Amino acid sequence: MATTTDIPVIGRRERNRQRVRARIYTSALELFAERGYDATTIDEIAERADVSRGTFFNHFPRKEDLITEWAEDRRRALLDRIEQPLGTGASDTGALLHLCMAGLAQVGEAQRGVTEIMLTAWVKTGRPLTEEPCTAEVFARIIEIGVRRGDIDSRVDPVLLGNLLRDAYLGVVYRWARHTTDQARIAGELRDVLDVILRGVATRTATPVVR
Repeated sequence: MATTTDIPVIGRRERNRQRVRARIYTSALELFAERGYDATTIDEIAERADVSRGTFFNHFPRKEDLITEWAEDRRRALLDRIEQPLGTGASDTGALLHLCMAGLAQVGEAQRGVTEIMLTAWVKTGRPLTEEPCTAEVFARIIEIGVRRGDIDSRVDPVLLGNLLRDAYLGVVYRWARHTTDQARIAGELRDVLDVILRGVATRTATPVVR
């Protein structure tokens, strides 16, 4: 059993560092939403966050690193939503995948004002080609569990299907961000896309979704 000495303690300096980093990041997203990514300068971000230019670079060596932070923030939000049901195995594979898609829709909607801007910057800076496909890995992890359980056809490659689901998700998000429609549409389209794919790979009917 873990004792109090096993739990890492964050000191005051580290807490202050985290607060400053969060303030810089939040200020940057606010400015990106107001002015656009390209039109916002590092000096403007530093001024909004009330830090020096040097402090900005201590946390984000390049402006583009804010895009990576945005993508990582979305990944953490998704994992926070699905880790518990994934760990307990309480839901079947179809339900877990639907939960994952719903979480992705919710994450996008939570940052609606900045999603289109950051998504465009993410693509323009080549991040889809250089970053690890974290969303695909989450999907693949769920599918691998489904194959072991017998929910998913054993001939299915979890990595391949995980990439396919990620590609489908990104396609829906690109269209949603471009037209800036409501959450019901992005959530509904992601759900419908997943249903189509599940019908092709599931060995038994996935858990129905309450509509």
